[in-house]
Amino acid sequence: MITVLKKGTSQAQIDHLISWLRSRNLDVHISHGENYTVLGLIGNTGNVDMELLGSLDIVESVKRVTEPFKQCNRQFQPEDTVITVGKAKIGGGNFAMIAGPCSVETEEQIIEVAEAVKAAGADFLRGGAFKPRTSPYDFQGLGAEGIRLLLEAKKATGLPIVTEIMNINALDLFADVDVIQVGARNMQNFDLLKELGKTNKPILLKRGLANTLKEFLMSAEYIMSEGNQQVILCERGIRTFDTYARNTLDLTAVPMLHELSHLPVIVDPSHATGKIRLIPPMAMAAVACGADGVMVEVHNDPIHALCDGAQSLKPEQFADLAKRMRIIREAIV
Repeated sequence: MITVLKKGTSQAQIDHLISWLRSRNLDVHISHGENYTVLGLIGNTGNVDMELLGSLDIVESVKRVTEPFKQCNRQFQPEDTVITVGKAKIGGGNFAMIAGPCSVETEEQIIEVAEAVKAAGADFLRGGAFKPRTSPYDFQGLGAEGIRLLLEAKKATGLPIVTEIMNINALDLFADVDVIQVGARNMQNFDLLKELGKTNKPILLKRGLANTLKEFLMSAEYIMSEGNQQVILCERGIRTFDTYARNTLDLTAVPMLHELSHLPVIVDPSHATGKIRLIPPMAMAAVACGADGVMVEVHNDPIHALCDGAQSLKPEQFADLAKRMRIIREAIV
């Protein structure tokens, strides 16, 4: 249920109403705008008389939310959520570029790539320390050593780091990680999502390989229901009957998610396409359709990469793409 308060309502009146609502065993999500205050009521709202609530002098309107996702719903919070990490921001008109190798391999490699993507304008450094691979015989990442090397690259460049968690038992290793990524295979690992919801770190949540947007938002809701409101949604392609690309990049998800939710939405064209030549056009298309950021795989020696070299741009290719994305961004804002 959503309650919109009239402009000019005093803080004392708001506090009094919230106290009464909480006495009805409801959680209250508060969203302040320039001309309004919205109270999102979470719990058994059957205990609340909508007509009585709507008759209050300070109440503009009351309505029920029919979608199962509540806290990430734009009706609950009309204004965009902005995720701030250091000087970098995602959402609310802020566009972020996240770049780096699929997996961390050596200190020399990750620092060289970090320096290159920063020079090209990247806002975040991505790199896999724990790698979920389809084959058990493929490179699985360096684990804790990979995180240590990412932190060394952060020291060298100042770029905040993004890396994926696979198991909640490894959470202690992510104490100094800036943004924790949940991969497509773990989008519905609900125990993991709930534990991440108890942290105070931004969570980059990737859409599952065959999940609907409603299921995607319900996974975000799992995180937010535990108290963590810092969720970044990532469209990374879904599995369809086509075989020419690794996945099918669903760019309709970007404006649709913006319509449904206040959370920032970014796009990963590398995992979506799996082919170097497809990454630039799809990254630029993501910018054009209103994405709040892109995440691109960049490797200094893709031919010898231990993971996903076929979908990794060289630093100079990323630099060229970054320039073109900025031009498109300036044209549409």
